[in-house]
Amino acid sequence: MFRNLYSSVAKLCLSVFVLSIASSDFVKAQQWQNVGSSANVSAGGSSYNNLVIDNVGNYYLSYYDVSVQKGSVQKFNGTSWSYVGGSPGITSSYATFNSLSINSTGTDLYYTNQGNGLEVRKFNGTSWTQLASPTTSTINYHASAVAPSGTLFTYSTQSSGIVKRLVNGAWEQVGNAGFSNGAAFAEMVIGTNNKVYTCNVASGVRVYENTTTATTSDNWNLVGGSIVDASSSGEQYTSDIAIDNNNNLYVAYVSNSANSRKVNVKKFNGISWEQVGNAYFSSGGVQHVAIAVTSAGKPYVVASRWEDDNFLKNTAYQLDIATNTWSTFGGNFISDDEATYNDLVVDNVNNFLVLAYSQDFTKVKRISIAPSTPVCNNTDPGTNPGDVGCVTFNYRGQSVTYTTVRGTDGKIWLQQNLGSTKVATSLTDSDAYGDLFQWGRWDDGHQLRNSSLSATAPSPNNPSGLNGGNAAFHSAAYNSSSNFWSGGTDSDTWTAENASAATATKGADPCKAIGLDWRLPTVGEIDAAMTAENISEYNSALSSHLKLIPAGMKDYSGIFSPGTRLYLWSSSASPYTGSGQHLYISGFQLYLTAQAEMRECL
Repeated sequence: MFRNLYSSVAKLCLSVFVLSIASSDFVKAQQWQNVGSSANVSAGGSSYNNLVIDNVGNYYLSYYDVSVQKGSVQKFNGTSWSYVGGSPGITSSYATFNSLSINSTGTDLYYTNQGNGLEVRKFNGTSWTQLASPTTSTINYHASAVAPSGTLFTYSTQSSGIVKRLVNGAWEQVGNAGFSNGAAFAEMVIGTNNKVYTCNVASGVRVYENTTTATTSDNWNLVGGSIVDASSSGEQYTSDIAIDNNNNLYVAYVSNSANSRKVNVKKFNGISWEQVGNAYFSSGGVQHVAIAVTSAGKPYVVASRWEDDNFLKNTAYQLDIATNTWSTFGGNFISDDEATYNDLVVDNVNNFLVLAYSQDFTKVKRISIAPSTPVCNNTDPGTNPGDVGCVTFNYRGQSVTYTTVRGTDGKIWLQQNLGSTKVATSLTDSDAYGDLFQWGRWDDGHQLRNSSLSATAPSPNNPSGLNGGNAAFHSAAYNSSSNFWSGGTDSDTWTAENASAATATKGADPCKAIGLDWRLPTVGEIDAAMTAENISEYNSALSSHLKLIPAGMKDYSGIFSPGTRLYLWSSSASPYTGSGQHLYISGFQLYLTAQAEMRECL
């Protein structure tokens, strides 16, 4: 596994990283406020609200617009609302059930609706374009989401539950059809782990998973092997799903009659569904449930009261992490009358919880929340070994913030693996495993743990043959000439600043994505760091300032030994043909070696 990166201490102007925490002044303004100059966003009556936020903090709202009897979409640019495309009513006729989704860079906005089958539209920055329909069969409940790659996915009631993806203008089926026994209250999220998750109610709340590359022969699996919980169904006893930056799943739903139809939240812990906070925590029965979670994993819920008193007034709830209990957030009620079709999102850019609901008109309100992650001002760690800092950079097409650390050797190292979401806390902390690089390669998708294996080498079989990069992991067999750069020599380097600078003898250093002052360590520098940190096996590697973790490795047979073997590439080529030198650490030993086989980054 490709691991620690560091910058020269002598070049602090280009590698300045430190952690600073935003002040807690946000608590002074924890009141729900209108988004925009008016309490009403829609021109008239509304229903079926959907809300998304792009990467720079613009809000997009879709809803059934009674004033034109069509679906409408509006955008809030930080000051005012306006119709996306210039006018209300983007559908050809009546459109209630709808969904809204946007890609990670905020350039592609998709709207889907119940129309002539499942209709799909894309906003190109100026106008709406209608795309091919996933189905012309009659549907109602459906959802959409955009994968990290930018591919659009839909989930609908067609064939008792089916997921499709849009590739080159044509729809492809993902996994088997009919897997979810319908799609009542359909919801869908896609993680950075390239897994698709659907949520629906069918004899309980159900969450299914599959990969973004799944074919029709790859069946959907019930997450955790069982339903999330028994739940109410029909009317507006909705369920909802959210995902955090660590790909943790959270589900909010209306419990069954035995639990008084109160709202409840569960989280998938990697093995099974576990209770979040106190169970069935609303004061009475509810409908129109929605959930949102911060990137750091703090959940918020909104629900409308389904009791005779304060009928359908909506309430927001937050989880107190310290006490693990739920409490109302921003007052007992948000609306002053009946509120339906709640949708809830977190604005991570401006640190707001944002709510859309229908009360005669569509209204959008927001309330301040604590920053989901500490603010990173890109300043060096202190001079003492173990002092930490941070660095923000673009990786896999999105902005990420990683922890940096001052090593005992005096150098500044990245304290977590590229592709990870956190610093390692245990030997089996899969969120800290990160990506697996081939020696000489860069961030082009091949390093993802689920990237496709290819037994065919690029032509020519060196960095220049990758043509700027491709997502295939080129590995055929032990000592095969089809392994990537199998003919490499000890004069080859892994030092190019970017993919366009890669040549037949020079691969692009993936560390340069952090900044030009960052680079891969040489084998001598790794050796010196291991000595300075007193690392002798993987337990001491994890407890060191570098927080090394045994993330395993990848070759032609797939990934093996996560949690038991630690591999770390150096930038140094090997005297053996087609190899780079790497560090190997197990539970018993540490050594630096050269490998003749081109394997994954370690």
